[in-house]
Amino acid sequence: MTLVLGGTGKTGRRVAERLRARGAPTRIASRSGTPAFDWNDRTTWQAALDGVTAAYIAYAPDLAIPGATRTVREFVRSAAEMGIHRLVLLCGRGEEEARLCEQIVQEADVEWTVVRASWFNQNFSEGEFLGMVLDGAITLPAAGIPEPFVDADDIADVAVAASTEDGHNGEIYEVTGPRLLTFADVAHEISRAAGRKIQFVQTPKEGFASAIADSGAPQEIAWLLNYLFETVLDGRNAHLCDGVQRALGREPIDFSEYARRTAARGVWDVTP
Repeated sequence: MTLVLGGTGKTGRRVAERLRARGAPTRIASRSGTPAFDWNDRTTWQAALDGVTAAYIAYAPDLAIPGATRTVREFVRSAAEMGIHRLVLLCGRGEEEARLCEQIVQEADVEWTVVRASWFNQNFSEGEFLGMVLDGAITLPAAGIPEPFVDADDIADVAVAASTEDGHNGEIYEVTGPRLLTFADVAHEISRAAGRKIQFVQTPKEGFASAIADSGAPQEIAWLLNYLFETVLDGRNAHLCDGVQRALGREPIDFSEYARRTAARGVWDVTP
């Protein structure tokens, strides 16, 4: 039995779908699931872990959130005590807090694999920036720093391989797309695929922080977005890595392919 934490999220949903397609017994963990799982309610952990031999850990909203390290440490200890023998941890690149969580998993008495991911392509179609795309302007404090955006399908494929196959124990797969793109490049790629103009608008960090606060976003989400743009998107991750190639033996999905598939599904269509 494989437990998928964050099983309704961008990567967790895809991991669960792939596991089930392989015929692997799968338990999706969420607050609305059965059994219910809540990172902030430790009384829900035991039922979720009962009978599980492997787990995919996607902490929501991000391992950088204050308190996440302590929570992950307690969960990993509980998982090991209940007999889990394989853990696959999803974390972000260039986040010191994520490195601490990696160390926690590595020091546990289990097989482990770390999937260290760059920013997701799907942020523009399933998450935080979809509304901006639909409005025709990706308005962010991103300057000209490039990012090797990675596809959530690639992340899921790597995670499933690590969860179900031998040969991935002790590996850190740093997964990226095949090329670096600025947010202006992303706007151009989406424009070309969607058949309408999507522009990138550079906004001051101070104005962005105020806009997020005024939008009514949950405090931890507002904190996280500010953290990512102020700290992580500073050039430290502006390089490609070969995690997808090493784990899967193939090239990662290019952003243009993601954009073409997404546009074909009508995700970015707007009603005149």
